[in-house]
Amino acid sequence: MKQVIKAPLVTEKNTYHNAAGVYVFEVDLKASKTEIKNAVEKNFKVKVAGVRTNICRGHSKYTKFGLTKVPYWKKAFVKLAEGEKIALFEGV
Repeated sequence: MKQVIKAPLVTEKNTYHNAAGVYVFEVDLKASKTEIKNAVEKNFKVKVAGVRTNICRGHSKYTKFGLTKVPYWKKAFVKLAEGEKIALFEGV
């Protein structure tokens, strides 16, 4: 079984989404919206209202070792039902 949720994305821009009940995760590139919804509900014991996904394009990057390539990755915007919160993002 593949690991659907790789990491939570906590940035300044994403904290504005948290106030509206939307949480952002880095997910597996081949994960579907249904798999993401089930994984969030199972891991965090919350009710998910909707899932939006975005595939972020890879790009070239210069490092001290030369030109490297950043791979494609996928992020998911998970909207929770009214009154639901994830404590991981709240700092508890």
